[in-house]
Amino acid sequence: MVATLRKPKQLLTAADLLRLDAEGKRGELVRGVFCETMPPGKIHGIIAATLVSFLNVFVRPRRLGIVATSEMGVWVERDPDTVRAPDIAFFSVEQDPPGAEIPAGYSRNVPALAVEVASPSDSRPALHDKALMWLTAGARMAWNVHPDTRTVDVYRPNIATITLAEGDVLSGHDIIPGFSCQVSEIFEIYAADGVR
Repeated sequence: MVATLRKPKQLLTAADLLRLDAEGKRGELVRGVFCETMPPGKIHGIIAATLVSFLNVFVRPRRLGIVATSEMGVWVERDPDTVRAPDIAFFSVEQDPPGAEIPAGYSRNVPALAVEVASPSDSRPALHDKALMWLTAGARMAWNVHPDTRTVDVYRPNIATITLAEGDVLSGHDIIPGFSCQVSEIFEIYAADGVR
């Protein structure tokens, strides 16, 4: 029997991902492999917007840093390239000082806080792995928000993961000092909309 050699699949780069985005193809790059993403739905969007507004209202007047959404992308690994897009990212003022030039393209800084809001297609183990990926890459905290159970998993390096329920308070700890909100506040807007 003669063995046939398969041509290895060509890995994409962060530059290729930017080109695909310009062509209207949305997704992330994981070790050079393009992973297309689809819009996750109304509940996801409302919860993400709610958290972004809470964080911005606290962070901006105190000049603690920058809050961004998933459209920006974060260059996590190189050669092969990984570009991930947390639903919400907080970059501290030390990472992005006021007046510093913000380069075009993907962020080369890993956010101090990465937030993922679970989509209907996300499994809990996959989100857990993504949170660990953010911490390994240098994030100081990650939040996984679960609309189905109305809980938030909080990940911090070298500290056991905790799951907060609606009666608990979500804290910025030393990453966003002084920030807190009731977990129930994150979920009350979409409940008021009649979406359950």
